[in-house]
Amino acid sequence: MWLGEQITARGVGNGISLIIFAGIVAQLPHAVAGTLELGRQGALSTTLILLLLVMAIVVIGVIVYMERAQRRLLVQYPKRQVGNRMFQGDASHLPLKLNSAGVIPPIFASSLLLLPITVANFSAGQGPEWLTTVTAMLGRGAPLHIMLYIAMIIFFAFFYTAVVFNPKDTADNLKKYGGFLPGIRPGERTAEYIDYVLTRITVVGALYLAAVCVLPEILISYAGVPFYFGGTSLLIVVSVTMDTVAQIQSHLLAHQYEGLIKRSRLRGARRR
Repeated sequence: MWLGEQITARGVGNGISLIIFAGIVAQLPHAVAGTLELGRQGALSTTLILLLLVMAIVVIGVIVYMERAQRRLLVQYPKRQVGNRMFQGDASHLPLKLNSAGVIPPIFASSLLLLPITVANFSAGQGPEWLTTVTAMLGRGAPLHIMLYIAMIIFFAFFYTAVVFNPKDTADNLKKYGGFLPGIRPGERTAEYIDYVLTRITVVGALYLAAVCVLPEILISYAGVPFYFGGTSLLIVVSVTMDTVAQIQSHLLAHQYEGLIKRSRLRGARRR
């Protein structure tokens, strides 16, 4: 935690996420080497290994596309007069991410599903019979496990989106600064429209999260894939990579502007 806070304080990115990212990536060479070894021994066919490689590339592309996807609502600002000058009304966009919850829903869902198994391990086979039955039904790849996993991911996607984004506050801020959505009355109607749009895109985002996270469960249980493919790990790796690259680009851009400002100040001093 201390090391993660130091990384975050120096502006490199989210330190805790980067540490988790490093732990996931560190296991990747071992997983690839193990898969190739199974292919050499004949346990996995070459066709299946190539199919897994193509599928990994496709899933990474889908994750990048869906994490970047936004629904932009047009925001208009009226004309305003400052002194004797009339300024033209501006137009901007209110971006609504398709997946506002990030990787929180899969983490919460998997943690809750592991709770009965953890309790059963504490009892060491001496617990009640119903607990053993529930643990068996919630085992990885079981139909009940997959159904509950999907349901929890969808629930937490809506729950966390409602926590991090408040349509009423957004509508009040737009009204405060004179902005409005074309054809929609500012205030309560704007909040209702934003909530309507956000609910619709969250449905797509929740289904996307469920598909990405359930895919490894199916591959491990029914296709016999020997390593963990996709799911929360792949989401964390891709999202952390995109966030870190974006922060590095913003730092480089800010540094470039700082250099321009310093040079302009030097030129101004010379002219004096």
